[in-house]
Amino acid sequence: MAKVSDLFARRPTRSRPPDHSSILAALSVPLFVVDDENCLSFVNQAAEQFFDSSATTLGGRPLSDILPEDGPIFGLIRQVREGSYSVSEYGVTISSPKIGSHFVSIDAAALGDRPGSVVVSVHERTIARKIDHQLVHRNAARSVTAMAAMLAHEVKNPLSGIRGAAQLLEQNANPDDCQLTRLICEEADRIVALVDRMDMFSDTQPLAREPVNIHVVLERVRRLAENGFARNVRFIESYDPSLPPVYGNRDLLIQAILNLVKNAAEAVPKEGGEIMLSTRYQQGVRLAIPGSGSRIDLPLAVMIQDNGPGIPEDLQPHLFDPFVSTKAGGSGLGLALVAKIVGDHGGVIEFDSQPRRTLFRLMLPTAPREEGDAIETGDDLGGEAESS
Repeated sequence: MAKVSDLFARRPTRSRPPDHSSILAALSVPLFVVDDENCLSFVNQAAEQFFDSSATTLGGRPLSDILPEDGPIFGLIRQVREGSYSVSEYGVTISSPKIGSHFVSIDAAALGDRPGSVVVSVHERTIARKIDHQLVHRNAARSVTAMAAMLAHEVKNPLSGIRGAAQLLEQNANPDDCQLTRLICEEADRIVALVDRMDMFSDTQPLAREPVNIHVVLERVRRLAENGFARNVRFIESYDPSLPPVYGNRDLLIQAILNLVKNAAEAVPKEGGEIMLSTRYQQGVRLAIPGSGSRIDLPLAVMIQDNGPGIPEDLQPHLFDPFVSTKAGGSGLGLALVAKIVGDHGGVIEFDSQPRRTLFRLMLPTAPREEGDAIETGDDLGGEAESS
């Protein structure tokens, strides 16, 4: 097997070059390199454990002896060689009699100084688990649908009767009692409004999708925020102007991103609050659809970052669940709705939070090529944020 130090180009330096072998050996992520004939030329210690064999046994061995050639790893290796770029695939299962079955995500990249060689890393407990959480978030959001239907029938109808009775009592009530009857009406209206917001989780209407310029969406959100709830917040924009259109629903994308921006505006400090809106193209990111052999390309990344105090660690695993809120008095429906909207677009939402840096990342699909020429550029749609 080739020495791992030979796999990396060394730059002239006065100090001693780093020991790449020890660095890669220390990684907990299985990492291996295949040559132009798909034989293993390097494995780290985590890969030895993953393949249940020593580096000596694996050296020079065809990867097809361990994994099926029609599996996702070989597919990614072929993509790398055809396009000479790095690719990733999320939430896939790789299995063989040798290693068993594993639910993982895979990253593959060309090794520049060795034509035909590809370095592959397998993430069994990091990105794959994140993506698995996204699917849980989607299901949790959709679980509100049945509850909304039940509340519409079992709560809104009795509330209508209670409100009507309060209005009748108000006609003959003294001023002090009128305050109570008005309180009854206002609280009934508030509960009805909450039920109506939950009705947005309904799956009865198909998602109308078309090519959408995501930067028009972000510009609309920024203008709404600056003229409303985020007057004292500084916005920073970092956009990739070459992005193709998103394949989605403009109204719903505005709704989702506006919710995230509203939450960010409420989290940042009153003085020095900053929100960064950014986009980028991340080539090769794909999401496997559980239960099917199809894959969704998610190359468009939209990021909303704020300099607030961060999300409490105990809430992070449940952040997208309905009725979970970081704010006193919050309904806990805003982020659940965002998760559902992104999920309905076939996308993924994830976040990373630490003090003074909370980042939400939306990964979205591009519009089909035949539809990509008609990108809407109008700016006449609005949205209303539903904070969590």
